[in-house]
Amino acid sequence: MPIPTVITFHEMPGSDGVEAAIHRWVARLEHMYDRIAGCHVVVDQPHKRHRHGGAFQLRVVLSVPGEDVTVNHVRHEDVYVAIADAFRAVRRQLQDLIASRRDLGRSPQTIGRADAR
Repeated sequence: MPIPTVITFHEMPGSDGVEAAIHRWVARLEHMYDRIAGCHVVVDQPHKRHRHGGAFQLRVVLSVPGEDVTVNHVRHEDVYVAIADAFRAVRRQLQDLIASRRDLGRSPQTIGRADAR
């Protein structure tokens, strides 16, 4: 079942290509962890007239049971690179969360033996 995804564009027009790229990244995360409850992505282009160009800024909030995985302020001048960077950071945090939840069910003695192998 697809993860409910909300995409918000702030200070920029919406784009079907950007939405499709975000949905592809969310589908990849779904293969990692099937208990994701939802995803909210904000794509922002603040300071369009800044002398360094209009860098895109992303915020991703991934809802999983018990907590949220959040990545803020990923910036890049190419929106697709910003999306990839943001979702790679979310993926790393999700991997850490999954690993910590797996370790919660194991006793410290069992963890030590598994690491010694």
